[in-house]
Amino acid sequence: MIRLENLTKVYGKGKNLSPALDNLNMSIEKGEIFGVIGHSGAGKSTLIRCINLLERPTSGHVWIDDVDMTRLGKRALQTRRRKIGMIFQHFNLLSSATVYDNIAFPLRLVKTPEAKIRSRVQELLNLVGLEAHARKYPAQLSGGQKQRVGIARALASDPDVLLCDEATSALDPQTTQSILNLLLDINQRFHLTIVLITHEMNVIQTICDRVAVIHQGGIVEQGPVAEVFLKPKHVVTRDFITRESSEGSLLDAVLAGPHSASSTAVKVSFLGEKTYESILSRAVRETGVDFAILQGTIGTLKSVPYGQLVVRFDGEPAAVQRTLDMLKAEGLNVEVIES
Repeated sequence: MIRLENLTKVYGKGKNLSPALDNLNMSIEKGEIFGVIGHSGAGKSTLIRCINLLERPTSGHVWIDDVDMTRLGKRALQTRRRKIGMIFQHFNLLSSATVYDNIAFPLRLVKTPEAKIRSRVQELLNLVGLEAHARKYPAQLSGGQKQRVGIARALASDPDVLLCDEATSALDPQTTQSILNLLLDINQRFHLTIVLITHEMNVIQTICDRVAVIHQGGIVEQGPVAEVFLKPKHVVTRDFITRESSEGSLLDAVLAGPHSASSTAVKVSFLGEKTYESILSRAVRETGVDFAILQGTIGTLKSVPYGQLVVRFDGEPAAVQRTLDMLKAEGLNVEVIES
């Protein structure tokens, strides 16, 4: 669906060159919700603007549905862009236009008959839950309502791709969840491909199928959300997970707390139905080691349940190792954090 090949974007000239993207490669499948996470300045917004060629790459290629967007002329590019919707962090609504007229705006640009506009706008108002707000102006709306207008406007031209640039960053947590639920519903109902740029791991966990971690203009890690979240390989990925889970302070407490030479602290990760099975209790009953659960989390990665425990085992080293081996044999991810 979307394929980025050796994508590079450099700003400035001469000695003042500033690279924003550096030989980046990425592919996004049709119908999936693909997240891109990174710190401020990592290149996230430049990346998403290069996908629809609002920013023209310095080099490399952007393929959408087997069409190389970087080779299109101005008119052909404008036509292709109509099938790419975009929503923004700060909504970018027309302040002097009503909700109805904001949604109708892209349809009027291409001279759509007014009868079709009325039908399409009403359909979209119903979809985003703003039927009663059609004649209001943006200043009369909450942040969440403004973003719903932005989503409806982005969908007006019936796009194949929806690009979301920090779409929930300006919203409170409850409103963020309602917007994410709406995007998930749109994805499932219309099989719409969604590319979601964010710096919030919670957003990735909630609705994304796959994720790429961007750092200094390059992709340092990518894969299914469960795999990246539960088994992060790059220090930047681990930083995002640690910051949002308070894991760092927990591990400091584990290392500083009382323990014996026979203690081993581990982080155990579960995924899917194994989250609810008594795997740990069965293992320690068989091996005879003592254990203490220092921290536990159960949640979902999109719709898949997961669990993480930080456990301290006490016993003979051979018995502790046998316990860890039994957990691994059940398909759990076991990471020793202290011996």
